[in-house]
Amino acid sequence: MMNWVLPSELDRVDQHRSSTEWVGNLWRSEDARLLKIDKDARFTTNETGDQLRMTRPFVEFDSQRHILLGLLDGSPVFVVEALTEGPVHSLREVGHQLTDVERDIASAAAAITNWHRSEPRCGRCGNPSTVINGGFSRYCSADEVQFFPRTDPAVIVAVVDDWDRLLLAGQTNWPNRRVSVLAGFVEAGESMEQAIHREIAEEVDVALSEVRYFGSQPWPFPRSLMVGFAARAKTTEIAVDGHEIEFADWFTRDRVRAELASGELSLPGKASIASRLIDAWLEGQLDL
Repeated sequence: MMNWVLPSELDRVDQHRSSTEWVGNLWRSEDARLLKIDKDARFTTNETGDQLRMTRPFVEFDSQRHILLGLLDGSPVFVVEALTEGPVHSLREVGHQLTDVERDIASAAAAITNWHRSEPRCGRCGNPSTVINGGFSRYCSADEVQFFPRTDPAVIVAVVDDWDRLLLAGQTNWPNRRVSVLAGFVEAGESMEQAIHREIAEEVDVALSEVRYFGSQPWPFPRSLMVGFAARAKTTEIAVDGHEIEFADWFTRDRVRAELASGELSLPGKASIASRLIDAWLEGQLDL
């Protein structure tokens, strides 16, 4: 199972990356490694997708394109958005197969390249900004303002009732009978717990009595942080909103397993925190 709780082995070297010369010297070091990623956030891997495929940098260092992700056991790891050759996979597809540290590298690579691609200009004046700090911020010389990557917080919630049934729902744009736990973005001026109560009420009209933290996961599609919770339902009558949610129901463990086996039901991919929440409930380990 993916572990986002332990410290990362990837050292982001924040205290040094402001020096372009220092970053450039790392690029030229014998043990430097470069990961290529395309505009769809698919990174180079081996054939089966269970290992990242990185090469030694062989072109001149370009501070505007070559981003320092950090040091791994003292060796520098860079990423560049470029045309790729050979097998490529996304974090959705193979995140559960990678080691913890390779998943950290892939997540950081997808998030930071997405940000540079989508926000190359100053948010105040609209002029082009410059990449600084080894790729982890941008600078507008006209406004003398530094910008940092945005992360959009979202909550994802496993709701259970007093009979230990799990609330699963299908979105209107999902394939038939694909279901998951409910999720939504935190709005301005709102706590995560308030977002949970609001989202569940809006989407299925269910009220909650208690909420507990489960865990979190970076989800760079393009820049979310998924924060997982378990919640207990105070009411069980369901009324879907019909706009985002098309189907919702309470599921027993036996029903989930039977419908999965028959092909009547499909669940989120193993790379997602949604899968971790559902698996924890299936195994009787959802703390609530």
